[in-house]
Amino acid sequence: MTRIVRIHTTGGPDSLTLDDVELDAPAANEVRLEIRASGVNFIDTYHRSGLYPLPGLPHAIGNEAAGVIAAIGDDVVDFAVGDRVAFAGGAPRSYAEACNVEASRLVRVPAGIDLETAAASLLQGMTAEYLVDRCARVVAGDTVLVHAAAGGTGQWIVSWLRDRGAVVIAVVGSRAKEPIARAAGATHVIVRSDEDVAERARDLTNGAGVRVVFDSVGKDTLVASLSSLGRRGLLVSFGNASGPPAPLDLLELSRRGSLFVSRPALPDYIATRAELEQSSSAVFDRLSRGVITPTIDGRFPLSGAAEAHRRLEGRGTTGKLLLIP
Repeated sequence: MTRIVRIHTTGGPDSLTLDDVELDAPAANEVRLEIRASGVNFIDTYHRSGLYPLPGLPHAIGNEAAGVIAAIGDDVVDFAVGDRVAFAGGAPRSYAEACNVEASRLVRVPAGIDLETAAASLLQGMTAEYLVDRCARVVAGDTVLVHAAAGGTGQWIVSWLRDRGAVVIAVVGSRAKEPIARAAGATHVIVRSDEDVAERARDLTNGAGVRVVFDSVGKDTLVASLSSLGRRGLLVSFGNASGPPAPLDLLELSRRGSLFVSRPALPDYIATRAELEQSSSAVFDRLSRGVITPTIDGRFPLSGAAEAHRRLEGRGTTGKLLLIP
């Protein structure tokens, strides 16, 4: 039997249950992964709450893990038992002692990167890669605003932007988080509880506004994000930490300077094997070069998954939360 965290009904953190489940043998093109660490991410809370519905309950949960291959199914040729691998995305299943995963969704963890670091980095790192490099196409000299910049994903995005040569305006929720954003590479920091975000962004850009806003907060920051953008600027809305943003009148985009809005999702940017390998390689490259060293803000047993979700949704974390089977 394998211990797996599942939801039998959608709801709050207490809807997470730890079940004993008999795993099938790996099917063709699958491997059995013994999980060493599983990343806790906001998308997991959306699956748990029903904001992003899962097909049929009960359902496993969790979208990111690293571990060691324990068995392989038929037709698996690129991996072997004992390989150190990680995955992010696909069908939720990572809050577990072990799971079966399609071999095509796995990436090798390079020597020199431990499995906890891989589990703490892959999803957020690939998110930063696709948002900065392929969705917004940020180039050196661009001025960019990042909400929730002291959080785990926010730190990745700020560090990625710094590596790109962008000017980064980081938005944080309190003065205590300002040093975290600056350590990640922010050029300027706005404390949302003390300052008007859009007004301060305009001041810092001599009235021009920023070229891109990365917004993972959602409902509470939509207006500020749009108001911070310069002419023909791009709002990248990629999260709902405060709830889904209100419906947007498209005429607002023309009134505010012919703005663009994107609501991207990682699966569409790692849909092919080539895209997955390119994105994950870029993440491991930045880890190896020390562009970012992920902060692990808490380790929980599988039985502590509900508490991990409470911590994450409380928006007080400044790094990655992990489940350690």
